[in-house]
Amino acid sequence: MAGEVVEKGATLADVAQRAGVSPSTVSRTLRGLSTVSPETRARVEEAARELSFAISRSASSLVTGRTGRVAVLVPNLDSWFLGAALAGMAPALNAAGLDMLIYSVTTAEQRAQFFDRLPARRNADALLVVSFALSPEERARLDDLGMPLVFVSQHEQGRAGVYVDDVEAAQRGTRYLLNLGHRRIAYLEPADASGFAWSSRARLDGYRTALAEAGIDQDDDLVRQVAHWQGPSLEAAVGRLLSLAEPPTAIFAETDDIAFRLLTVLRGVNVPVPQRMSILGFDGHAMAEPWDLSTMAQPARRLGEAAAELAHRVIHDPEAHRERHVVLPVELVPRGSTGPAPIPRPRPGDGEGVRERRA
Repeated sequence: MAGEVVEKGATLADVAQRAGVSPSTVSRTLRGLSTVSPETRARVEEAARELSFAISRSASSLVTGRTGRVAVLVPNLDSWFLGAALAGMAPALNAAGLDMLIYSVTTAEQRAQFFDRLPARRNADALLVVSFALSPEERARLDDLGMPLVFVSQHEQGRAGVYVDDVEAAQRGTRYLLNLGHRRIAYLEPADASGFAWSSRARLDGYRTALAEAGIDQDDDLVRQVAHWQGPSLEAAVGRLLSLAEPPTAIFAETDDIAFRLLTVLRGVNVPVPQRMSILGFDGHAMAEPWDLSTMAQPARRLGEAAAELAHRVIHDPEAHRERHVVLPVELVPRGSTGPAPIPRPRPGDGEGVRERRA
């Protein structure tokens, strides 16, 4: 239409003209290369801001061979831990000039498609694998990606990773309950096989090791599986524990999410906590303090942040960091859900026997 003014987006040449430099200098500056002086960089960045110009990832990748993205593989987006870890990754990746591309693989079909197609290939510069239990075949397929891998909240020999020592932490948590006088300690673990099961065996191993060190025989009746959504119910697990000839006086829940539900169930059947039953969780969930839950607190957000930092280093120097491991601490946070073991109640018939001996 005559007289109409059509505004077009600024080009790299426009930024170069305004900053008084060559287009190639603008390209080097906005791609973060170190060959540009601080004064020139500031001038180019100011001109780019004034013109609302940003170099495209696709254009940059043609020159650098990098996409400027980090892919993240997670088994779901429902758990507090994964949300906290991702919340730690995002700002750290952003500070390194990297975007985050999330692959949430929640079903068997999605899992098969992901490892068949490997969509992260050519779409990212590195892959973060977060709490995802891998089969040997799936691990081999990830190696086929030809990009740096960083494992988060899980330990893979010979591969870069950021994690906590689940065995040692669970051992310490069980020892804490033992030191309170508990000898019948139950353990509740997730029963679902969604892939978010990396730490299950490690934490259970730590629990069993602590009991063995204390000279307490293993009792399989005290280890129960509960499902997050479908499968063995928490109510049924509690019912079985409370109906044992020698019920537990403490329960170690593998996650704080299970512990929260456990507190609700016990309250519903009038089992006082911690007077009759002590409850210890694992995670350091944001709601643990208002629930007054004792927990083995892992730094979930810091795990994500450290993983992003390690991914950035691996991208730029894969050989130097290929097998680097970052192990973060887990802290015991005692609260009102744990206390000394209760005085054993006499079994049915014990009172009569005492009276007979006194007679």
